[in-house]
Amino acid sequence: MSGRVLNFGCRLNAYESEIIETLTESLNDTVVVNSCAVTAEAERQARQAIRRTHRARPDASIVVTGCASQIAPARWAALPGVARVLPNGEKLNPASWGQTGQPAAVHTQPGRARALVQVQQGCDHACTFCVIPLGRGPNRAVPPDAITARVRTLADAGVREVVLTGVDIASYGADAPGAPRLGAMIRTLLAAVPELPRLRLSSLDPAALDEDFWALIADEPRLMPHLHLSLQSASALILKRMRRRHSPDQASDLIGRARALRPGIAIGADLIAGFPTETDALFDETLTWLTSHALPYLHVFPYSERSETPAARMPSVPHPIRRERAARLRAAGRAAAEAWHARQLGRTVEILTEAGGGGHTPHFAPVRRSGDHPPGVLLHARVTATDADALTVEP
Repeated sequence: MSGRVLNFGCRLNAYESEIIETLTESLNDTVVVNSCAVTAEAERQARQAIRRTHRARPDASIVVTGCASQIAPARWAALPGVARVLPNGEKLNPASWGQTGQPAAVHTQPGRARALVQVQQGCDHACTFCVIPLGRGPNRAVPPDAITARVRTLADAGVREVVLTGVDIASYGADAPGAPRLGAMIRTLLAAVPELPRLRLSSLDPAALDEDFWALIADEPRLMPHLHLSLQSASALILKRMRRRHSPDQASDLIGRARALRPGIAIGADLIAGFPTETDALFDETLTWLTSHALPYLHVFPYSERSETPAARMPSVPHPIRRERAARLRAAGRAAAEAWHARQLGRTVEILTEAGGGGHTPHFAPVRRSGDHPPGVLLHARVTATDADALTVEP
């Protein structure tokens, strides 16, 4: 993001911040802070950015939007330099920024390799740790024809990979015409935009994946061999206390099915360490499960109290223990990534080039590469070295 828009949080926020960039191009001395409510740390960083911006640019008009300010607008309006708090539902409305016309659906920065496209908004579930339904509201689908139009615009602009994002994309479609599920929407999209070589998905709820989605995993090469799952824990009791809709055994079955249908698929997961009531034994259930399944790409967060949620009233785990458990989960993920990357040594892989000499394979493995290829080029390269962080390749 530029100095005009400061983004915090998820990929959906990142997508929306890109649209806000286009809507605020003509505004002078305005800074937009797109806040996140998932953790206390995300809120702290946003507050810190507001105070830092006000000190550096005391005459700037600071506009705060996003989930954190949606949940507690008065708290954010009281911060120094904040001119207004803009509700989540209004931040992509051109009229909110003194513009006319329809909001931009996509951001087509020249030379871009990958772009985000929103396919749904909100969540109908009530996980005991999560405030996002308060900030985003219920599940609402973007109509399939609108998604197709957005992706076609990006493909025409030279984007080679699109990432479908939202709050709960696995539950896509309940309110869309004909109630298409995620798999049907993806199949329609890929058929309508054959010039798009790569499609990737953001985090998926293991409990909501439909049969057409699994058929795509098996037979659609343009759907990348990479899944990221919203697991949160692998302890059956903790999952129940989180009010998640899957069990460890169901998650195991899902991973086994994905690996059978698409051999070599890379799988990542979101995990929370130190959820209230998590004993050493319950944590060890998650760590043992994680080690046995060898997931290479983990996003691990120490549990963060959100005062509006039921989990905040449960017996808490001390912060140092949360941090120590998070470090152990990250170490397990790093070991799995190192082993997974090592198995790629000597192979030829397809790279989508990105700025700074980087890029990603279809499995979302980061690469270090030589050569002066600009961003957005698909090329084949040989893996010459690996470590836990990336593959080193030679085109």
